[in-house]
Amino acid sequence: MKLLVMGGSGFLGRAFVAEALARGHEVTTFNRGRSGPDLPGVEAVRGDREVGADLARLTEGRSWDIVVDTSGFVPKVVGESVRALSGHAATYTFVSSISAIDGFPAQPAEEGAPSWPCEPDAGPDDGGYGVLKAGCERAVERGFDGNTLIIQPGLILGPHEDVARLPWWLTRISRGGQVLAPGDPDAPMQLVDARDVAIFSLDQAERGTAGRFMVTGPAGNATYGEWLGLCKEVTGSDAEFVWVDSDFLVAQGAGTFVELPLWGGPPSAVTENFWSVPTGAAEAAGLRTRPVAETVRDTWAWLREIPEEQRRFGTKTTHGMAQEKEAAILSAWAARSA
Repeated sequence: MKLLVMGGSGFLGRAFVAEALARGHEVTTFNRGRSGPDLPGVEAVRGDREVGADLARLTEGRSWDIVVDTSGFVPKVVGESVRALSGHAATYTFVSSISAIDGFPAQPAEEGAPSWPCEPDAGPDDGGYGVLKAGCERAVERGFDGNTLIIQPGLILGPHEDVARLPWWLTRISRGGQVLAPGDPDAPMQLVDARDVAIFSLDQAERGTAGRFMVTGPAGNATYGEWLGLCKEVTGSDAEFVWVDSDFLVAQGAGTFVELPLWGGPPSAVTENFWSVPTGAAEAAGLRTRPVAETVRDTWAWLREIPEEQRRFGTKTTHGMAQEKEAAILSAWAARSA
């Protein structure tokens, strides 16, 4: 088949491109060339999806079986791409987010639940990440003349991760010594590898499937303690985890999810909902996910080839806690426990 990947050089887009090439598909990527090099074997078209002339140049004389959009965040911008590509492909696959589900994570995600209210022509200031993703979904569903496939992933990890949640933890743990471990080691997680998102999505797109799927790993496929333990195992580190109570961390000003990646703070309905997304529809359609241990191992194999000083921890947001702050919290925790 012939595929167009909007993006295609970053984390998830790269996983789609690699999987499509492995299946023998002809792949075109459309990006600005800023997130990294395109994989060998693709037709790389340089351009900005916010520029009408670039979209016109992309579509001139070209057509595809499948469009995969991994780089859409603003409904108005996505809508312009959809209108330009309508008639040039049979299926438009849009990678949204579980955060697009109305009420989530304050309310549980449910199969078939509506997305947040957001107009398909909304601009970048018309809502937060999840709300805008919901508007992007509507822009695709209303504007594309053909099959539309909406993928709503959960928490994605894996090699080439540019958000750098797992890369930060691997780097920190590889240094060894006492490592601040947040909250409860038995707290359940629900993680999915970018490669499994790509495999499932391409399977569906190749079949011409229309509709939407929540895509993530099985609930409880790792605990926080197991996850950090895997990081220690693959790095060969002598790290000593010091598990610090969540309430104490909050009192010390530790930031959830970003400063201590994937730690959601004290137990609450929000954290419970975040790590218990139903995936029955996707599993019935063929979703299979690899063990978290494989994701951690492969991410370290990729990361260790990059000098530590060259590792980028996040694109828009810097993930990870400063060494000085970690040391101060560990000292305060030790004093409290003495």
